[in-house]
Amino acid sequence: MALASPNGCGHPRLGLIFSKKNVRNAVDRNRLKRIVRESIRLQQHRLPSVDIVVLARRGVHELDNATVHRQLHGMWRRLAREANRPAHETDLPVAESGGVDRAQ
Repeated sequence: MALASPNGCGHPRLGLIFSKKNVRNAVDRNRLKRIVRESIRLQQHRLPSVDIVVLARRGVHELDNATVHRQLHGMWRRLAREANRPAHETDLPVAESGGVDRAQ
Protein backbone atom coordinates (compact mmCIF):
# COMPACT_ATOMS: atom_id res chain seq x y z
CA MET A 1 0.00 0.00 0.00
CA ALA A 2 1.18 3.54 -0.66
CA LEU A 3 0.08 7.00 0.41
CA ALA A 4 0.77 10.07 -1.68
CA SER A 5 0.61 13.78 -0.93
CA PRO A 6 1.59 16.67 -3.23
CA ASN A 7 4.89 18.40 -2.50
CA GLY A 8 6.50 21.55 -3.84
CA CYS A 9 9.88 20.00 -4.66
CA GLY A 10 9.36 19.41 -8.36
CA HIS A 11 10.18 15.71 -8.03
CA PRO A 12 8.78 12.69 -6.17
CA ARG A 13 10.13 11.79 -2.73
CA LEU A 14 9.93 8.35 -1.15
CA GLY A 15 9.43 7.05 2.37
CA LEU A 16 9.47 3.35 3.25
CA ILE A 17 7.80 1.64 6.21
CA PHE A 18 8.59 -2.07 6.48
CA SER A 19 7.98 -3.17 10.06
CA LYS A 20 9.26 -6.36 11.67
CA LYS A 21 5.68 -7.20 12.50
CA ASN A 22 4.74 -7.48 8.81
CA VAL A 23 8.07 -8.61 7.33
CA ARG A 24 9.93 -10.68 9.92
CA ASN A 25 13.33 -11.26 8.31
CA ALA A 26 15.76 -8.39 7.75
CA VAL A 27 16.80 -10.00 4.48
CA ASP A 28 13.23 -9.79 3.17
CA ARG A 29 12.76 -6.21 4.43
CA ASN A 30 15.96 -5.10 2.70
CA ARG A 31 15.10 -6.97 -0.51
CA LEU A 32 11.70 -5.28 -0.68
CA LYS A 33 13.19 -1.85 0.04
CA ARG A 34 15.72 -2.34 -2.78
CA ILE A 35 12.95 -3.33 -5.18
CA VAL A 36 10.82 -0.29 -4.27
CA ARG A 37 13.78 2.10 -4.60
CA GLU A 38 14.73 0.64 -7.98
CA SER A 39 11.13 0.85 -9.18
CA ILE A 40 10.91 4.53 -8.16
CA ARG A 41 14.26 5.25 -9.82
CA LEU A 42 13.03 3.80 -13.11
CA GLN A 43 9.65 5.58 -12.96
CA GLN A 44 10.59 8.92 -11.38
CA HIS A 45 10.42 10.85 -14.65
CA ARG A 46 6.78 9.76 -15.06
CA LEU A 47 5.69 10.45 -11.50
CA PRO A 48 4.21 13.76 -10.36
CA SER A 49 5.72 15.93 -7.66
CA VAL A 50 4.44 14.01 -4.63
CA ASP A 51 5.64 12.55 -1.37
CA ILE A 52 5.09 8.79 -1.46
CA VAL A 53 5.07 6.54 1.60
CA VAL A 54 5.11 2.80 0.87
CA LEU A 55 3.75 0.59 3.67
CA ALA A 56 4.42 -3.14 3.72
CA ARG A 57 1.49 -5.42 4.41
CA ARG A 58 1.61 -8.94 5.79
CA GLY A 59 2.51 -11.56 3.24
CA VAL A 60 4.32 -9.24 0.84
CA HIS A 61 7.62 -10.99 1.60
CA GLU A 62 6.19 -14.18 0.06
CA LEU A 63 5.92 -12.54 -3.38
CA ASP A 64 8.73 -12.98 -5.87
CA ASN A 65 10.65 -10.00 -7.25
CA ALA A 66 8.87 -9.94 -10.62
CA THR A 67 5.44 -9.84 -8.96
CA VAL A 68 6.47 -7.00 -6.65
CA HIS A 69 7.85 -5.06 -9.66
CA ARG A 70 4.58 -5.55 -11.56
CA GLN A 71 2.46 -4.41 -8.62
CA LEU A 72 4.63 -1.35 -8.06
CA HIS A 73 4.56 -0.44 -11.74
CA GLY A 74 0.76 -0.56 -11.69
CA MET A 75 0.68 1.53 -8.53
CA TRP A 76 2.94 4.21 -10.06
CA ARG A 77 0.78 4.27 -13.21
CA ARG A 78 -2.38 4.80 -11.13
CA LEU A 79 -0.65 7.49 -9.09
CA ALA A 80 0.40 9.39 -12.23
CA ARG A 81 -3.10 9.05 -13.70
CA GLU A 82 -4.76 10.27 -10.49
CA ALA A 83 -2.33 13.20 -10.19
CA ASN A 84 -3.33 14.40 -13.66
CA ARG A 85 -6.98 14.47 -12.62
CA PRO A 86 -8.29 17.65 -11.04
CA ALA A 87 -8.69 16.69 -7.40
CA HIS A 88 -10.34 18.48 -4.52
CA GLU A 89 -8.40 16.50 -1.90
CA THR A 90 -4.75 17.04 -1.07
CA ASP A 91 -3.85 13.61 0.35
CA LEU A 92 -4.46 10.73 -2.03
CA PRO A 93 -3.70 7.28 -0.62
CA VAL A 94 -3.08 4.84 -3.44
CA ALA A 95 -4.81 1.56 -2.65
CA GLU A 96 -2.88 -1.65 -3.24
CA SER A 97 -5.73 -3.29 -5.13
CA GLY A 98 -6.16 -0.43 -7.57
CA GLY A 99 -7.13 3.19 -7.76
CA VAL A 100 -6.92 5.86 -5.14
CA ASP A 101 -8.49 5.27 -1.76
CA ARG A 102 -10.69 8.35 -1.23
CA ALA A 103 -12.49 6.98 1.84
CA GLN A 104 -10.66 8.96 4.51
